Amino acid sequence: MAFRFRQHSVLPGFGLTLGFTVFYLSLLLLLPVAALLFYTLQMPWADFWATVSHPQVVESYKLSFGASLIGALINLVFGALVAWVLVRYDFPGRRVVDALVDLPFAMPTAVAGIALVTLYASTGWIGRYIDAFGVRIAYTQLGVIVALTYIGLPFVVRTVQPVLRDMAPELEEASAIMGASRFTTLRRVVLPTLLPALLTGFAMAFARAVGEYGSVVFISGNIPYTTEITPLLIVAKAEQYDYRGAAAIGTVMLLAAFALLLMINALQWWSTRRHTQR
Repeated sequence: MAFRFRQHSVLPGFGLTLGFTVFYLSLLLLLPVAALLFYTLQMPWADFWATVSHPQVVESYKLSFGASLIGALINLVFGALVAWVLVRYDFPGRRVVDALVDLPFAMPTAVAGIALVTLYASTGWIGRYIDAFGVRIAYTQLGVIVALTYIGLPFVVRTVQPVLRDMAPELEEASAIMGASRFTTLRRVVLPTLLPALLTGFAMAFARAVGEYGSVVFISGNIPYTTEITPLLIVAKAEQYDYRGAAAIGTVMLLAAFALLLMINALQWWSTRRHTQR
């Protein structure tokens, strides 16, 4: 039986472009992942388990995934709010604010980490004032969350903005004319339309935060069992020429992140399917 693929373009070249796509993705994505897994499989199971279940490594898992999840949730709320303001309101300096959203993309992560330390250290511009209230950000787990929130904001904003531009304001006006409250309009009209984009932005922000290194190592202080992130332990093992240990920890991070992203994508597919069936 011959298989036929649906083509959504009248332009020829499907076979060539498909082959190039598979080759490109295999070269950049699949081969490095396969090499990592192959290198890890060469370890004896006892050595692998001893490496990935070490208490110091387990604490780094908790911090990396927990702080990434919290940072992505913060960006889910405030990133959507920023996108709403930039799309639905016209105010002086809007283009400047819109350009500033991409600053975490353009700024090197090490520079971002130094800037955050300058702001939130106990002698920093902001830290000196909040430190008087007993709140410390730099060199704490809270500082890790701040750094991961900073680098993840653009992902939510840039995925929600196009959907908001395509969503006609007349839908909200019609809901208000029919007597719906603002909360009902937000819950029944706005959020169902934005939910797939919000989940996409959340997944991208989370994935970016899990692998973040440069901006976190400066503000975290890298205190063992307290503010050490997993990417830092991977780099430390690589610098000690323990490449198998680094590969083992990296494999656990890869599999855990893949499972979480698979769950988020499944939820996104379900929300999109449910919205289109209405």
